Amino acid sequence: MTTAKQPVGPAVRGPGDGGGDGSGGGGGGGLLRHSGGPWLRAAGGADGMYTHLGPVKAELETAHEGLLAATDGLTATAELAAVRESWTRRFEAARTECQELAGKLRAVARIHGETEQTVKSAFARMSVTGTDGADRAGRGVAR
Repeated sequence: MTTAKQPVGPAVRGPGDGGGDGSGGGGGGGLLRHSGGPWLRAAGGADGMYTHLGPVKAELETAHEGLLAATDGLTATAELAAVRESWTRRFEAARTECQELAGKLRAVARIHGETEQTVKSAFARMSVTGTDGADRAGRGVAR
């Protein structure tokens, strides 16, 4: 994903940030920036959790095999099996949620990138020179 920069004109300041009454202070040269990086890093983190939770079910089963053999004949065995099944369901649900979240985060990055291109194209169309030779975008007028 690329980082796009689009000039947005003078910055408008409000009370408490050096702009006085909020009627438009100084500044200028501000840039509207988009980067898919944070969304893609978050998706990578969700993928990492998905991968990390992958072997947990097998590890839990292996740990319980030894435990169940040692407690054969005790009434706690059934309760331990129920607890193991509950944790197995929770881990699988967490893995599924991580996988779904990673896809959604990547979709946000893609949609933001597409929106950025649409906005950039709209600004480019607005900067067309008018019939009187004046740059209409420079005066904030678009036709």
